[in-house]
Amino acid sequence: MLTFEKMYSMGHEEVVFFSDPSCNLKAIIAIHNTTLGPALGGTRMWNYKNIDEAIEDALRLSRGMTYKNAISGLNLGGGKAVIMGDPTKDKSEALFRSYGRFVESLNGRYITAEDVNTTVNDMEYIFSETSNVTGVAEVNGGSGNPSPWTARGVFRGMEASCLKVYGDRSLKGKVIALQGAGSVGCHLGKHLFDSGAKVFFTDIVEENIARFKEIVPNSEFVSPNDIYDLKADIYAPCALGATINDQTIDRLKVKIVCGAANNQLAENRHGDMLKEKGILYAPDYLINAGGVMNVSIEFEGWSAEKATKMVDKIFDTTLKIFKLSDEQNIPVYRATDLMAEQRIESIRNIKGKYLGNVSHRFPGRVSRR
Repeated sequence: MLTFEKMYSMGHEEVVFFSDPSCNLKAIIAIHNTTLGPALGGTRMWNYKNIDEAIEDALRLSRGMTYKNAISGLNLGGGKAVIMGDPTKDKSEALFRSYGRFVESLNGRYITAEDVNTTVNDMEYIFSETSNVTGVAEVNGGSGNPSPWTARGVFRGMEASCLKVYGDRSLKGKVIALQGAGSVGCHLGKHLFDSGAKVFFTDIVEENIARFKEIVPNSEFVSPNDIYDLKADIYAPCALGATINDQTIDRLKVKIVCGAANNQLAENRHGDMLKEKGILYAPDYLINAGGVMNVSIEFEGWSAEKATKMVDKIFDTTLKIFKLSDEQNIPVYRATDLMAEQRIESIRNIKGKYLGNVSHRFPGRVSRR
């Protein structure tokens, strides 16, 4: 249940519910923090069991976006949206256009993008009603699918992790246990294949499995439950979060945890446990920030060159966090939080909350509304 006490405890500024019975739209937008700028975060469509589960996801993910955007050096706050529904049955032009109108009503305080089970085509429908959306097609001033950029950032994080653990950033000859062969997982698999790594992977969707085998021809499939028991160098969670938990952590036989999934630690204490086990944890909300970094430059005019330069900085930032973790003898997750919190607090001292201003919208991009 959503209460003011819950919002206070997690630091949220605003939670908005939108409904449109004409197209069966049930959407929740959570704006966590706008100290650094308007809240940017994707829209996830999921067949939630109930509204409380949807609210919890929106709250948790929006808070994560605040930290992700802060640690990535973006002048953006954190927000997230969830749409309750079956993405295989309930999607429609009307649903996403109606949702776009609701996003527009927030006057620029929230900017949306793709997330789990939403696509460039869905963003195009939203763009018909608001300019406060990123990840639209390049023809409309956008950058398209952010998955390749997310995967590139994760790969840079893996290189930084290998440099820290093995003294060499190369992944040649490394064994990767990759969980989740969706869009990001496939792009990451291609990077790993090209680098000379050996990939074992798992997924529950036959289409994803077949596509991954085609993209990464020397990969080997393992069952979802067996992925945790593989003797490997890196465990790469690239599906849903919380796979580092009480049931899995003692099964891991790796030196590094580094993947694209959000909120990989079921609880913070699992980050402490990884440190105690001598497993290096790459900060998930930094290394998977390539997608949001990519769409963020749509503000100034997107180009692949600018996106590449920005995303590749993840390598250096990851090493800085590892250094801070060592210097203060704290787990990596805490060092990452600390760096993000310090940036937010420093800017909080010189400015207030972002209240919405058309001058912050995308130059040269006008919605088709």
